[in-house]
Amino acid sequence: MTDAEKFQFDLEGYLVIENVLNKGELEKLNALVDQHADGWDNDPSNDFNTISQWGEATKNLIDHPRIVPYLVEMIGPTFRIDHDYAIIMNEGDERGGLHGGPGLGGTHWYSYRDGVMRNGLTVVTFFLTDANQGDGGFACIPGSHKSNFMAYIPAEVRRFERPAHYVRQPPAKTGDALIFTEALVHGTTSWRARHQRRTLLYKYSPGHSTWMKSFYDLELYGELTEQQKRVMAPPSAEAHPQVMQ
Repeated sequence: MTDAEKFQFDLEGYLVIENVLNKGELEKLNALVDQHADGWDNDPSNDFNTISQWGEATKNLIDHPRIVPYLVEMIGPTFRIDHDYAIIMNEGDERGGLHGGPGLGGTHWYSYRDGVMRNGLTVVTFFLTDANQGDGGFACIPGSHKSNFMAYIPAEVRRFERPAHYVRQPPAKTGDALIFTEALVHGTTSWRARHQRRTLLYKYSPGHSTWMKSFYDLELYGELTEQQKRVMAPPSAEAHPQVMQ
C-alpha cells in the first residue's frame, strides 16, 4: 500500500485499486455468475450468499494476492473473512439507501495512531462489469468514517430522494476492486446503465471480531491452502493466526 493510497483511504474511507482481476479470472468469475444467476430477480432477500463456495474462482478471491497486503495494512495481520455475497442489478433496479457509519454495532470503526491505521468490518468489492460515472451502484459520503454528526444526514438524502454534493458514486472498471470501511456511510443507488451490474463482496474483520452469527464450514470448500484456512477461521479472543504475505 503506497503512501498516496494510505492518505486517500484515511481521508475518504475507500480506495479503488485498478486491474486487480486479470482476463482469465474475469472469464471464470462471470461464467460462475452466469451459472448461478439464471432466473434471478432483484429482491434483496435473494442476494447470493457465500459465493465463495461456487468454485475455485470465487474461492481464490478469499485471499487474492493483490488484496491481502491492503487488508494487512488496514486491519492487521490477523484479519479474517467474515462473510461474502454478490449483488447483481439490471437497468432500473433499486436497492437500499445510505447506511453504516462509525460506531455501529461495535464492528464499524476506523482508528489511527502512531502511523498505523486499523479498521473494523472492511469490504472488498470486485467489479465484474464497469461502473462508470453516473451508472449508479455503490455510493458513499467520503470522509464520513470520521464524522461526529452522522445522525444529522437528512432522511431524504439517505433515501437518495434528494441529490447532495457530498454523496459520491466512485467509478470503477471491470477488474477493479473497491475497498471501504463499514464505518463509511454508504449505500447502493439505482442502476442506470444498460449493462448488468455484477459485483462480488468479500467482507473482513479483525481476528477477534465478527459481524455474522455463523462461521465458515471448511468442509464445504474442498482443498484449501493453509493461508485460506487461517483467514476463514472463526473469531477468537486469542491471537488469530497471522496471514503470510
